[in-house]
Amino acid sequence: MPKKGKKAKLPLSDEEQLLLFQQKLLAEEEMAKKKERLLSQFLKDKLAKEEHNSALNLNKINTQWRTVLREVKTRELHKDIEILSQTFERVVDCKDSVIKSLAKDLSEAEEQYAHALRSHLHSIDQLLALQRCRLNLLEESYNTELEALTKEFETERKCLMSHRKTITDQHEKEIHYLQDVFMAMEQSYIDSEYESKLEFQSMWDDLKNKNLEEKHFLRLKLENIVEDLWRRFQDALKNYTDATEDQKIAFETLQVKDEKSSKEIEAQMKKIQRLQDSIIILKSKIMVHSRESEDQNQYIRKDKELVLAQLRKFKAQRTQARELSQENLVKLTLESNATLKALRRIVDKGEKILKLAEICRKFETEEEKVLPFYSSVLTPKEQEKIEEIYPEELTEQLAKVIVNYTGMENFWKRYNKVKLEQLSLQHRHVQLLEINGKLREMLKQYLDGISVSDEVMSQLNPLFIVNHRSNLPQPLSTPTTQPGDKPPPTTYIIEAAHVISHIL
Repeated sequence: MPKKGKKAKLPLSDEEQLLLFQQKLLAEEEMAKKKERLLSQFLKDKLAKEEHNSALNLNKINTQWRTVLREVKTRELHKDIEILSQTFERVVDCKDSVIKSLAKDLSEAEEQYAHALRSHLHSIDQLLALQRCRLNLLEESYNTELEALTKEFETERKCLMSHRKTITDQHEKEIHYLQDVFMAMEQSYIDSEYESKLEFQSMWDDLKNKNLEEKHFLRLKLENIVEDLWRRFQDALKNYTDATEDQKIAFETLQVKDEKSSKEIEAQMKKIQRLQDSIIILKSKIMVHSRESEDQNQYIRKDKELVLAQLRKFKAQRTQARELSQENLVKLTLESNATLKALRRIVDKGEKILKLAEICRKFETEEEKVLPFYSSVLTPKEQEKIEEIYPEELTEQLAKVIVNYTGMENFWKRYNKVKLEQLSLQHRHVQLLEINGKLREMLKQYLDGISVSDEVMSQLNPLFIVNHRSNLPQPLSTPTTQPGDKPPPTTYIIEAAHVISHIL
C-alpha cells in the first residue's frame, strides 16, 4: 500500500490573514498588558519593600543618630559640667579671696569704728559735761525767773481779783454775739447750696437730651456705613474665593503636611521639652549641689580655721615643750654626766677600797679574822657620859634614816675600828718622832762629847772642862729659896748609850 503523505497547507485568504494578524496583535497586546501588570505589581511590591526597608533603615538611622546625639550631648554636658565646676571653683576661690579681703577690711573697719566710737564717746562725755554745766546754769536762771514770775503773778492776781466780774460779763456778751453770727452764716450757706443744686440739675438735663440726639444720628450714619462695607466685603470675598481656589487646594495639602510636620514638631518639641526639663532638673541639682558645696565649703573653712588655730596652738605648745624638753635634756645630760663622773669616782673609790681591803686582809690578825665585828668597848658609865655631852632626841625622821642605814652598821664598826687604830698609830707615830728627835739630840751630844773638832770646840760642850771650868755660861746670881717656896725641879740626864742598849 502506498504511504500516506502529509496534508498540504492551503493558502490563506487576505481576510483570514488579517484576522490572524489581529489575533496576534491582540495576543501580543494582552501579553504586553500582562507583562505591564506583572511589572507594575512587581514594581509596587518592590516599592513597598523599599519603603518598608527605608522606614526600617530610617528608624535604625534615627536610633543610631539618637544614640550618637545622646553621646555627643552627654559629652557636651560633661564638658559643660567640668567647665561649670572649674568656673565654680574659680568663683569660689575669688569669693574666698573677696571674703578674706572683706574680713580684713571688716577688721580694719571695726578697729576704725572702735577708735571712732571711743573718740565719739569721749566727745559725748565732754558734751554731756558741757550740757550738764549749761543745764545747771539754765536751771539756776529758770529758778530765778520762776521766782520773779511767781512774784509778778501774785501781784497781778491781787489786781485781777477786782476786775474779774467785769471780764466775765464782757465774755458772755461776746459769746452771744458769736452765736448770732454763726446762725446767720449757716442760713446763707443753706440758701446758696439749694440754688447751686437747681442750676446743676437743669444743666444735667440739657446735656442728657443733647447726647441722646447725637447718639441717634450717629447710629443711623454708622448703620449705612456698615451696610455698604458688608456689600463690599461680600464682593471681595467672592472674588477672593474665585481667585484662590487652586491656592486653597494647595493650602489644604500644605495644611495636611503642616499637621504632619506639626505633629513631628510637637514630638520633637516634647523631646526638646523633656530635654529642657532634664536640663532644668540638672541645673537645679547643680544649684542644690553648689549650695550644698558652698555650705560644706563654709563648714570646711570654719573647721579649717579651727584646725589651723588648734594647729598654731599645738605648734606653740610643741615649741614650748621642745624648748622645755631641750632644756631638760641639757640639764639631764649635764646631771647625767655629773652623776656618771660621780659614779665613776665612787666606783674607783670602791675599787680602791676593795683593793685596800684585800691588801689589809693580809695584815689582819687572827682575832680580827675570827671576830671582824667588835662590840662596843665603852662601859655603861662612859656611854652615859657621852649621851650627857651629846644629847639627841630620837625623832621619826631620824629613826627612818637609822633604819635605812642599819645595813651599814657592821661596815661602820670596822671602819671606826680602823679609824681608831689609824688615829692611835698616828698618835704613836708622833710620839715616836718626838722620842726619835730627842734620841738624835742625845746621840749627837754624846758624839760631840767624845769627839774633838773645831766645830765641837767652837760650840758649847758640857764635857769640855778646862781648869775645872766648863764653857757653858754660868748664871749671874743663884736664886735664894725662901721658906715656903718650892724647890727647883731636878733634871735627870740619861746617857744615850744606856737608852740605845735598852731600845735595841
